[in-house]
Amino acid sequence: MTRSARLSRAAIIGQLKVAARKGDRVALTLAIDQMKTLAYSPRYWQKYWQLLAHPLARLVDLTVIKQGDKIARQKGWVTPPRPPAKSAKARRPAPRRPRPSTPIQPSLFPDLTP
Repeated sequence: MTRSARLSRAAIIGQLKVAARKGDRVALTLAIDQMKTLAYSPRYWQKYWQLLAHPLARLVDLTVIKQGDKIARQKGWVTPPRPPAKSAKARRPAPRRPRPSTPIQPSLFPDLTP
């Protein structure tokens, strides 16, 4: 039987389902390799995003490939992470403000005060 050179979303999800149901490592390895092919080539990014609509594929991406967020940032689909805070040495501490004076609170138990 000859294998098609094209990557199919249905075939990848089918392999992920077999791996999840039967614990088949070969199916999982094949699915991961095919997903990496989609994830690491800009030509297939749209197909990869369609594949990530399936929860099993999303789980593999989060645990093994970790490519979905990178692609989203490159495409401008998510906001970039915040820049790191300035170092503590460069930042001067805020001057201490004097605490406002508070009036003395009357005792709740006037009979016990000396």
